[in-house]
Amino acid sequence: MPRWVNRPEGSNWGDFGEDDQLGRMNLLTPERRRVALAEAREGITFTLSLPLNLPTIPLSPSRQPPSLYAAQDEQGSVFNRVDEGGEELTCDDRVTLHTQHSTQWDSLAHRGRAFDADGDGVAELVYYNGFRANEDVAGPLGATHETHAHALGIETLAMAGVQGRGVMVNLEAAFGNEGRAVTRDDLLRVMDEQGVEVLPGDFLVLYTGFDKLLLEREARGDSAPIHTMCCALDGKDEALHQWIIDSGIVAICSDNVAIEALDLILSPEPPPIRLPIHDLCLFRQGIFLGELWYLEQLAAWLLERRRHVFLLTAPPLRLPGSVGSPLTPIATV
Repeated sequence: MPRWVNRPEGSNWGDFGEDDQLGRMNLLTPERRRVALAEAREGITFTLSLPLNLPTIPLSPSRQPPSLYAAQDEQGSVFNRVDEGGEELTCDDRVTLHTQHSTQWDSLAHRGRAFDADGDGVAELVYYNGFRANEDVAGPLGATHETHAHALGIETLAMAGVQGRGVMVNLEAAFGNEGRAVTRDDLLRVMDEQGVEVLPGDFLVLYTGFDKLLLEREARGDSAPIHTMCCALDGKDEALHQWIIDSGIVAICSDNVAIEALDLILSPEPPPIRLPIHDLCLFRQGIFLGELWYLEQLAAWLLERRRHVFLLTAPPLRLPGSVGSPLTPIATV
């Protein structure tokens, strides 16, 4: 039986194959990687991740900083352990990790919704390309709340060779750090002013200045709400949706919380689709989303030189069954 009969409007389900789990990442071809390699002119690198324990003041109650512990064996803790002979030390550790706390990738199993994929008039709970909740994306199970994405797990992205042409649009330079929902017209105007050209297979990287605000909040040690500050894409703008579809980009990455403005999800009466850009990208188009990246230093370097393109290397953890992953992206210019 086919996994789906109906596909959502504006989706590409099936375009890359009946069982495809990579979506638009299929457009990141060897030819496009070779073009990206040519952008590494100076050999200078920028680390694009926050420290994994930041924010220490969580932006979401379900996403907490990691906790480090000593590894254990039958002799106890394997940490500052004096080996036989009394001259050598060994340290091993373990970690409790929320995979989407800090700098992260969302897998295509991060957001789905109820949709009549079978064409029988009854909505099923499905993810990209019709993969099913509680079957292909299983859990939580039992007292341990065990889960496993048998399809669309983050390991599919890890195996895709996440290296290509990163293209930065500096929204902070255009609009400052006040909260703003960026429309298609806003985005295209800034791209034109900054000389930005986006090609199929590119990673669209949006700099908003949110990373600086987050680090400043950490330095103060306060819990001031910053979720709605700085630029974010306007999920209500259908023209922006169509531009994303037509652009051929394989991912959108940003230093902010969710790529898109949070006005709908924070509304007292939120609509059925509360994160329209997530719905478009993860559910309908198979476009990966990277959030809470650290972009300040790279953005300043590129802006000073009126450049916007770089080689991006950004593999997630090869963690089978996970629906997200921390990462340490590297930009090479």
